[in-house]
Amino acid sequence: MPYVGRFAPSPTGPLHVGSLVAALASWLDARRAGGRWLLRMEDLDTPRVIPGAADAILRQLDAFGLGWDGEVLWQSARREAYEAALRALAPHSYPCACTRRELEDSALALDGARIYPGTCRHGIPAGKSKRAAGRTAFAVRVRSCEAPIRFSDRVQGELVQSVAREVGDFVLRRADGLIAYQLAVVVDDGEQGVTDVVRGADLLDSTARQIHLQRLLGLPTPRYLHVPVAVNAAGEKLSKQTRAPDATPSDMARALHFLGMTPPDGAAPSELLPWAIGAWDPARIRAARTSPMPV
Repeated sequence: MPYVGRFAPSPTGPLHVGSLVAALASWLDARRAGGRWLLRMEDLDTPRVIPGAADAILRQLDAFGLGWDGEVLWQSARREAYEAALRALAPHSYPCACTRRELEDSALALDGARIYPGTCRHGIPAGKSKRAAGRTAFAVRVRSCEAPIRFSDRVQGELVQSVAREVGDFVLRRADGLIAYQLAVVVDDGEQGVTDVVRGADLLDSTARQIHLQRLLGLPTPRYLHVPVAVNAAGEKLSKQTRAPDATPSDMARALHFLGMTPPDGAAPSELLPWAIGAWDPARIRAARTSPMPV
């Protein structure tokens, strides 16, 4: 199949150098393969969306020379597609009446992760039913699979995860009505015909959940490539919370170094991308969850 990649930022602020790394890796992989590179705004989590952030991201990508193919897809305009997927998943899902406090109190712990114990899997328990009777909305969870899910990552290698044991039944739609990331990304990748997902390794643990949903919905599973997450000298992920500055074209060389490439000395930012397409080689990327960003 012809290569189709995508970059899917959340408009919670402008791109910083860490998010530039993910965008650049995805763009280079698509262009090296002679494929298409799509842009999707993951603006479903409306409480976290910052006004003007999406426009800022578009301007930054344009300034970097990272042009996209076709029109931008906005998740906020795709509610009907997600609701259709929820209906298709009805045989495999159920309403959950657990409150946030109840989840915190009852969740199982495994290696620091909190796992949903399946409280409402076989129906809302009697102890919750009276309190839940006055509610009009519940979260919707999908039943996780017992069999381990195995997949091959082009950088991280062969991976396996038991969603049932390591995650539990996960949320498809929150109690406040917001569609969960895991469902939206699977529906969008399937509709856009995405063949290759290149993104940060902070999303590596989401991959098995997404493959589970792809199988339930009869959608193809794309190839995956997870690049390390850029961290600062203190080992903190570059983000707005750690005060990472907005990325500028002058950061392009740093991002390329992070991805295992050595740009020619003295090359102008406009000269780096044509060179980088020919030099792109995922085998040079470190198989790690995080990696310090070059100064």
